Amino acid sequence: MQYVKPLHLFQNLVKSNESQGGRLLGLDVGDKYVGLALSDLDNKIASPLSVLVRKKTNIDLMAHDFQSLISELSLVGFVVGYPFDRQRLAPDATQVKLFIDDLSETGKLDGLKFTFWDERFTSKNVELLIKPLSLHPVLAKTVVDKFAAVQILQVSFLLLVPCKFESSSGNMFKH
Repeated sequence: MQYVKPLHLFQNLVKSNESQGGRLLGLDVGDKYVGLALSDLDNKIASPLSVLVRKKTNIDLMAHDFQSLISELSLVGFVVGYPFDRQRLAPDATQVKLFIDDLSETGKLDGLKFTFWDERFTSKNVELLIKPLSLHPVLAKTVVDKFAAVQILQVSFLLLVPCKFESSSGNMFKH
C-alpha cells in the first residue's frame, strides 16, 4: 500500500476513470469494526457497503477480503478516516495507523494507493442522526460505522477534493 496526498489520489482517480474506470472505498477504522463505504462509478456519491469485524488475528483475512473487493468493485484507492489532532497524537490515530501498517505488511495490497482524511466528529454526527430511531445497540453500532465511512468518503473527499482540484487547475466552474 502506498500513502498519497488526497489531491494526488483524486488526480489518479481522474486518470484511471479516463482509461478504465475506478472507484474509491472509504474506511472508518474502529477498535472492533471497520466500516466500509463505496463510491459510485462516477465517484460522486458514496453508499454504505458493509462492516468488517476487526481482530488482531484476522488481518490476513481482512487483506484477502480487501483484495476481493478491489477486483470485484474496480477499486483504485482507499480513503481512510483519520482523527487529526494538532495538539497531540490521539489514541484513535495510533490505532488507525497500526491497522494500515498491519494491512500493508501482509503484502496483499501492494500498489494500492490510500490517503488519510480527517474523520473527527463523523461518528458523533451519525449517532445524533440515528438516536431518534432507538435502534438496538449492536445494530446502531454497525449503522454508525457504515455511515461514518460514507461521511468520510462523501462529505469530505468526494465533495471537497474535486473543488480543490478544479480551483488549483483553473477549472473552477467546469463540471
